[in-house]
Amino acid sequence: MNEHNEDSAGSSKLWGGRFASETSPLVEAYTESIGQDAALLPYDIAGSVAHATMLGRQGIIPEEDARTIVDGLLAIAEDARAGRFTLRPELEDVHMNVEAELERRIGAPAGRLHTARSRNDQVLTDFRLLVREAARTVVAELRRLQRALVEEAERHLGVVMPGYTHLQPAQPVLLSHWLMAYWEMLRRDERRFLAVVRSANVSPLGSGALAGLPYPLDRELAARELGFAGITGNSMDAIADRDFVLEYHAAAAICMMHLSRLAEELVLWSTREFGYVVIDDAFATGSSIMPQKKNPDVAELARGRTGHVYGNLIATLTMMKALPLTYNRDMQEDKGPLLRTHDILLSTLQVFTEMMLTLTWRTERMRAAAAAGYALATDIADYLVRKGLPFREAHAVVGRLVRYAEAAGKDFTDLSLEEYRRFSPLFDEDVTRIDLDRAVDGRDVPGGTARRRVAENIARARAWLAAAEERDRASLAAEEDALA
Repeated sequence: MNEHNEDSAGSSKLWGGRFASETSPLVEAYTESIGQDAALLPYDIAGSVAHATMLGRQGIIPEEDARTIVDGLLAIAEDARAGRFTLRPELEDVHMNVEAELERRIGAPAGRLHTARSRNDQVLTDFRLLVREAARTVVAELRRLQRALVEEAERHLGVVMPGYTHLQPAQPVLLSHWLMAYWEMLRRDERRFLAVVRSANVSPLGSGALAGLPYPLDRELAARELGFAGITGNSMDAIADRDFVLEYHAAAAICMMHLSRLAEELVLWSTREFGYVVIDDAFATGSSIMPQKKNPDVAELARGRTGHVYGNLIATLTMMKALPLTYNRDMQEDKGPLLRTHDILLSTLQVFTEMMLTLTWRTERMRAAAAAGYALATDIADYLVRKGLPFREAHAVVGRLVRYAEAAGKDFTDLSLEEYRRFSPLFDEDVTRIDLDRAVDGRDVPGGTARRRVAENIARARAWLAAAEERDRASLAAEEDALA
């Protein structure tokens, strides 16, 4: 009978002391995460620098070793930025790659780096840093698109277009009012992503595998080194938490929904049937068979890719829905969907910003469409109300007037005063003076489409963007001071 040799080589993994044999190549291929972990590399090195610095200052490892580790990590970071450091799939993940490379460069002190740390709190630190930076990047791109909308609204103040409900002409509005509606959506998106920054901006480092660590850690020191606003309060929750990831997905899904609605309107309005807008050739494509075609592919792809973003949110929610505390390997699948969503959202924001600034608005066509389709019907009903008629009666009168005009093939401007008076004696000569401009400017309430109100909103948006940029500069300066 052969006895097991306890001194046999066993597994060559950094964690392989417990294992008597090498991992199956199939398992190696199935469990490796290098493809998505690569994005964590700069954050992993930064987290390890902060951790090593804290270990040295707390006397948990010799300060000389801590300095050697930090110098080695910074050298790896420099090589990574220059493309001289390649991740090896056989080393399983980015963390093991960095640790193995550090050992190759500095020898024995590298073995002290993982003191008082688990891969669980290590990867979560990396991921929180990544999500925090990703959300800040989205905020910057949102503001670029917001500025583009404000510029377009300011440039076209006074242009009248049809407003729609049920995709039927409803009431005249300003093109600028429509543009500023999307600005409001993006402002809400920005607030959601700023909330993601706050949610991600706490350090789990020091939580260990799940229970905390039996060392005199200074968790606040490590958090400050990484620019975190604070530390997590419960080690089990810290390891199991992916709320900040889900919050990013949810914010991205809502933002892409807004962009998809904008895309749909651009697709519709660039058709010959509407003819409100011309998409610049740089943001359109042609047909391989129909020479006349000019297709709004950018807008259509944004609609399509919104589905991918929704899918990534649902995939991550489904992954988390039944996991017991604390860490489970399922959670390795949290990074790929987020990285794909971030790529889709960021590229969509960037291309929409440029596309919006190159649109050609066919303002005369829009005004003509606003004048047609009985869009002034509500204003005529309001006219009767001002003459003393209850609104419900005025509504019925104008409804019958529209039915008559449709049957006669006429619009309101084609009707004589005599025809108006067939439906109510309250109609007088001044009813013929109701036009698009009066209808638009008559809605002079906060949030309304009157020129004065829209101009105020544009000015308010510009001031808000300027203040936000100033806050960002102040916040960045404060972070730099803290890290110095």
